[in-house]
Amino acid sequence: MSTRELSAGNRAATATEIAVTGVCVALTFIATGFVNIRLPIAANGGLVHLGNVPLFLAAIIFGKRTGALSGAFGMALFDLMGGWVLWAPFTFVVAGLMGWTVGAVTEKRTGFGWNAAAIAAACVIKIAGYYIAEGIIYGNWVTPVLSIPGNLVQIGVAAVLVLPIAGALRRAVRRQEGRACTRS
Repeated sequence: MSTRELSAGNRAATATEIAVTGVCVALTFIATGFVNIRLPIAANGGLVHLGNVPLFLAAIIFGKRTGALSGAFGMALFDLMGGWVLWAPFTFVVAGLMGWTVGAVTEKRTGFGWNAAAIAAACVIKIAGYYIAEGIIYGNWVTPVLSIPGNLVQIGVAAVLVLPIAGALRRAVRRQEGRACTRS
């Protein structure tokens, strides 16, 4: 049984799923922390990073549970360790919802169009979630508008990188899982 099938049901996670999810969390954390640019355009700073790439790939390949955990823990850990501590609870929720949504959309529907739709839904969640977070944190509901372009760039770059390779990676993982099942 694949990790995707396990995450779709209410079964307990296997050791393989836990290991895969741990690697996905780590990849999301690393891509968020080490491949990023601070934006001078947002009033309160801002950050564009590539953490959404492993997050979206994890969700598309392994499903909503792995996607949610990768986003929530990978990106919130970066916030805690990268000087964005105030943002960590918001990131945990927003990035977790993004991963869950991408995984939920693509678990039963595959293909470029569904992957693109899932990433578009994640973009809406990111913009709305961080708009609300910034409004709460800074007590200003106008200034968060300045963060929207950075969020769009972040998701746009991730989409350009993820969409061409997600289908191929998903098929490769399925073939590998099939081989592993026939050997056992």
